[in-house]
Amino acid sequence: MTWPFALPFAGLLLSIALGPLLFARFWHHHYGKIAAAWALVTLAALTWNAGLGTALAAFVHALLAEYLSFIVLLFALYTVAGGILVTGDIKGTPTTNTAILALGTIIASVVGTTGAAMILVRPLIRANLTRSHNVHVLVFFIILAANVGGALSPLGDPPLFVGFLRGVDFFWTTRSLWLQTAIVAGLLLVIFAAIDAWRFRQERPEAETSETKQPVRVRGLINVVLIAAIVANTLVSATWKPGVSFDVYGTHLELQNLVRDAILVAIAGLSLWLTPDEHREANGFNWEPIREVAKLFAAIFTAIVPVIAMLNAGHDGSFGWLLNAVTTPSGAPREVAYFWFTGLMSAFLDNAPTYLLFFELAGGDPKVLMGQLGGTLAAISMGAVYMGALTYIGNAPNFMVAAIANERGIKMPSFFGYMLRAGAVLIPLFVLLTLLPIHPLLSAN
Repeated sequence: MTWPFALPFAGLLLSIALGPLLFARFWHHHYGKIAAAWALVTLAALTWNAGLGTALAAFVHALLAEYLSFIVLLFALYTVAGGILVTGDIKGTPTTNTAILALGTIIASVVGTTGAAMILVRPLIRANLTRSHNVHVLVFFIILAANVGGALSPLGDPPLFVGFLRGVDFFWTTRSLWLQTAIVAGLLLVIFAAIDAWRFRQERPEAETSETKQPVRVRGLINVVLIAAIVANTLVSATWKPGVSFDVYGTHLELQNLVRDAILVAIAGLSLWLTPDEHREANGFNWEPIREVAKLFAAIFTAIVPVIAMLNAGHDGSFGWLLNAVTTPSGAPREVAYFWFTGLMSAFLDNAPTYLLFFELAGGDPKVLMGQLGGTLAAISMGAVYMGALTYIGNAPNFMVAAIANERGIKMPSFFGYMLRAGAVLIPLFVLLTLLPIHPLLSAN
């Protein structure tokens, strides 16, 4: 397949980027139809190129083998986390905001970036609604809690879970990337604290009231148990291999994955049943953010099919130059190239298949990649996780946080506005990361 088959995917990304900026009202009412139209154009192109049967098989595979588990996990985490209500008087001071961002970063590798984002985003928004400068708080929250913090375990971010399913040891990223993650996260928190303190001093302080302040309380604690159940269910599904699968138009669905997804839906149902309705009402909980993510990412997973096919073609495909860029003439990997190419592509493509693509380009043998090619696996892992923060579509929680913030009255930046803000903060840190002499060392040669 040649590059014109990637144009529907590019059109979809441009629609997501420009739609809310150029025709916001029309986009808000019809984004699902626009996304579906680009997906249909992709399927029409596939049909013209390879026939209806091949196009249908590719569509079924994209939705059942890749999209289904992705959206079910997000739905479960969104639903369960939405039942956790943090009440009390929380003022969005630089100290409080930095503490919330640090907490989100720490728990992201345990409950996942989606879980961390959904638990903390609403209290963070409530704490900062009265501030005239609050957009930067949500931008840094997306970067830290919804991305960087998930780099230390397969539960943290979908790309690392893909690696775990491919044979990477569960604690390999914890052992190998803790220092890099601590450096990046630590510098980001220092930068945020400085910016937030500067912004806070520019604002008119709120008048002190004589009313008794309400202590901070966490309600809906049954949902904490249910999040633990989600984590346990994910771990069990990765270790339980009954060897049973079902064929759906050429796509093999393994029993453990179907059981895992069914249990996730059941856990979400339990959360809705066991959590008092007033907790979600107080949170301002509604289904629009997850509905938007579901529609847009269904189209993304469909429109990306030709792009992934061209990448998988290796030297013979339209992206043959990419394979040459990440390897030396002798065939040895260039870790710096792996880091930047994996990362930049993860910012605009789904980071899980991007991780898998470069994992396979590097040989696909987990024992070798965890051993003598540890720098290559580190580069792929860091690129996929860290650089998912560069755009709203780099990681699903990014979009969800932005949608929730907009719903609650914080006017988030446009697609390009966010990308410029995130890039200005992150790109210098990523350059620093490629130069630091720390293990696993990223080599350019």
